[in-house]
Amino acid sequence: MVEPCTDEALYQAWAAGDRRAGGSLVDRHVPPISRFFANKVWHGDDVEDLVGKTFEACARDLGKFRAEGSFRAYLFGIAHNILRRYLRDKRHREDAPVGEHDDARSDDSPSPSAVLGRCREERVLLRALRALPIDLQLVLELSFFEELSRTEIACVLEIPGGTVASRFRRAQAELAEQVARLSETRAIAESTVHGLADWAKSLRDQLSNGGQRRLARMQR
Repeated sequence: MVEPCTDEALYQAWAAGDRRAGGSLVDRHVPPISRFFANKVWHGDDVEDLVGKTFEACARDLGKFRAEGSFRAYLFGIAHNILRRYLRDKRHREDAPVGEHDDARSDDSPSPSAVLGRCREERVLLRALRALPIDLQLVLELSFFEELSRTEIACVLEIPGGTVASRFRRAQAELAEQVARLSETRAIAESTVHGLADWAKSLRDQLSNGGQRRLARMQR
């Protein structure tokens, strides 16, 4: 059985001019990068735009990644910076007078993730995550959805490993509070918190399906 190429090997080949290697690397990471944006960005079109910008930035700076760390952490770091700019610009648009920005939107259409959640616990978890401050939401999702290590999360967020650990503990505590607030019954709250890893995996799989659909559209 042929072993699949590692991210690092594909990246090095891409940087050396192998466009097929670059295509394979992009295809591999469209679903997780889509998943990264899907629970933080309100409009589906914006998600696709941000995914595209992430890979454009990666391609523009080919050769910048060094194999001492993981490529996934490097790519999520790019996505994180793009998300920060997006959220900052969004706040500026919301503070601006109506009509000043042509692309400002005021509709109430649901986010891509708002229609997810096949059971009560998943829906509660999704709403609870969205209720957290973005820095806490990121630590939890990078850990539970993407299974990144503390070192990788520190690289993505550009913070010390000790800060990741303390932020993770705070995020878990605040998530439990949000789950309790949003749950219809105590039993649902306890089931959501105690089965957090399993519910998160189920949501991850649903969010991944959205990424696969985006990948299919990109390849048309």
